[in-house]
Amino acid sequence: MDLHVEDRQIPGNGRLSAKSRPSQRSSLKTFLAALSFAYFSKTLSGSYLKSTITQLERRFDIPSYLIGIIDGSFEIGNLLVIAFVSYFGAKLHRPKIIAAGCLLMSVGTFLIAMPHFIIGRYKFETSIRSSMNSTSNLTPCPASSPDLLTARDGPSVVASADLLGKRHSANVHPPVPGCERESSLFMWIYVLLGNMLRGIGETPVQPLGISYIDDHARQEDAAFYIGCVQTVSIIGPIFGYLLGSLCAKIYVDIGFVDMESITITPGDARWVGAWWLGYLIAGAITLLSAVPFWFLPKSLARPGERRPSGCAPEKPCFIGDPMCVERKYRPEEPANLAEMAKEFLPSLKNLLGNQVYFLYLCVTIIQFNSLIGMVTYKPKYIEEHYGQSASKANFLMGLINIPAVALGIFLGGVVMKKLRLDIMGAAKFAFSTSLLGYFLSLFFFAMGCENSKVAGITVSYNGGDMLASQEASQFTDCNSACLCSGKDWDPVCGENGITYISPCLAGCRLSSGSGKNTVFDQCQCLSEAGYTPGNLSATVGHCQRRDGCDRIFPYFLVLSVFSSFIISLGGTPGYMLLIRCIKPELKSLALGVHTLTTRTLAGIPAPIYFGAVIDATCLKWGHKRCGGRGACRIYDTSAYRIVYLGLTLGLRTVSFVLCVMGFVLLRRQVRAEEKNPGMVNGGTELESLTKDENSSLNCDQLIRNSDYDPDRETRL
Repeated sequence: MDLHVEDRQIPGNGRLSAKSRPSQRSSLKTFLAALSFAYFSKTLSGSYLKSTITQLERRFDIPSYLIGIIDGSFEIGNLLVIAFVSYFGAKLHRPKIIAAGCLLMSVGTFLIAMPHFIIGRYKFETSIRSSMNSTSNLTPCPASSPDLLTARDGPSVVASADLLGKRHSANVHPPVPGCERESSLFMWIYVLLGNMLRGIGETPVQPLGISYIDDHARQEDAAFYIGCVQTVSIIGPIFGYLLGSLCAKIYVDIGFVDMESITITPGDARWVGAWWLGYLIAGAITLLSAVPFWFLPKSLARPGERRPSGCAPEKPCFIGDPMCVERKYRPEEPANLAEMAKEFLPSLKNLLGNQVYFLYLCVTIIQFNSLIGMVTYKPKYIEEHYGQSASKANFLMGLINIPAVALGIFLGGVVMKKLRLDIMGAAKFAFSTSLLGYFLSLFFFAMGCENSKVAGITVSYNGGDMLASQEASQFTDCNSACLCSGKDWDPVCGENGITYISPCLAGCRLSSGSGKNTVFDQCQCLSEAGYTPGNLSATVGHCQRRDGCDRIFPYFLVLSVFSSFIISLGGTPGYMLLIRCIKPELKSLALGVHTLTTRTLAGIPAPIYFGAVIDATCLKWGHKRCGGRGACRIYDTSAYRIVYLGLTLGLRTVSFVLCVMGFVLLRRQVRAEEKNPGMVNGGTELESLTKDENSSLNCDQLIRNSDYDPDRETRL
């Protein structure tokens, strides 16, 4: 493969014409703005999907590990085409390929929202009457025929028991009408396919966009431009999570149901927000981002420097020298696809033979496993562990946590620019910030909350501590006279501060009011916990009395913001380390392989196994209308904290061991190249540094003395 270097020789003074320079700078800035908007749109829709994971779990009655598969389908889409798009796309019209990708992302985002318009209205399990047309009310404690329960929309499993404490037995009722049709649709498949289509469309944006900037911008400006793009890409998640917060407040079937009849609130484990609305908005924004790329040229002329006669063309140099000037690679016009394909495997072998690049891949794969798993389930962690609603969790992620990350990435690029960090300096800076963030994250283990008090699950009916996930623990003498279902999740809060799984299991005999204002009276199980005042009443919903947890939560937010900021400071230096340790003509392929491996070995499996270990901490599962396990209703918060934080920090611990090995290899390679330039890895990272060295130095001095313009040059 020939290395094309643009050494534009313009008659006269050796510089581009005055007319062409502004137009080329304008085109580069237009591409930079268009790429930033594309990054914004793709990260907005991606973060919005993560903000809706609990909504999707409840709407489609699926566990967390299945949500992990849906989330990983984006990476599967990338896996199908990333290597070929990165390699062949670098030789074709990159802006138009990016435009086609944005169009495909838009179609996939719209496809995710489609199930809402096909599936029926959302029906949640409840025993509360939405309205009261008469003074009579069904008792929460049916004690006669189980047929009274068949009118429910919830799971039709009834547990019966006699007063002598005999074992409870379950009787299955006929399926709810329309059940077979609904259960056979598997509407979440549309979400998976739409997200996979998003992954295919997103493929060319990063490798082709970043390489396009790096090929056409001066080296001293490239780091700043890439830092700007990465910063804008963080703004997308801010709006994505804020959009998720807004939609989570709106009921899923808004406009089609009477909201007065809805008996649950956004803080309820059965609440589903208008998840589909955000995907329609995100799809429209992504569609708009495709427009500018159709009008951009295939390549741009790099602003030339005046070179006095007799000077040799500029030689490439290793990034170990912070003052080096890099030649810009220009992809040659491809003869045909067969010739391009023939060069693919040798280029890939050459790339992976670079030890520094290969070890960098290993480190980022492990750290991305930790990062992706943590980010995917962080809103869910805030919801389940600290008792916050999905709307508030998404709001806090978007308004507090993500801006800190954006600021950190931007300042990391500024620090690298101001300090003129070489390759070792960039590696040390990235490692130091990551290690400091790791130590700060250890304090999260001390910021735990106790389990909420749920009778028969986390506490016994007499108020003693316990942990149980078996249905048998939900039945006791106080509710044995009632024909209660052990499958339901219809929580009520007793006056004693204990949550009961349902009014029936609380032993309630009477109810008054309707909807959210329903009050249950004569709840016999409240007396077992030693509560005797009043009429033993309970209200609709989960008890929220966790004062200690409310005091800890602000400290958790502060530490989360600060640790995220520290870790993100190393983002831009780490990324520049990636693109500066390989040959210029392999840049697009290197970025593509990096994206491919991290998404294949981190983006796909991480949400799945993180979701699986989180599912293992579930204490009470919901049940589908047609039978079978649905979404989790309540978790063991202590176990949740240990597995979630332990897995996140454990993976990062392993990555630091590989980082030490990476420093040794990098330092050895830098020293070897200084002693014997051009001979390491067959000259993969380094051409000759000494060949025509005196000529290059003299030329650089002449350039600085004769044509230095401080407004046009910013040293890295």
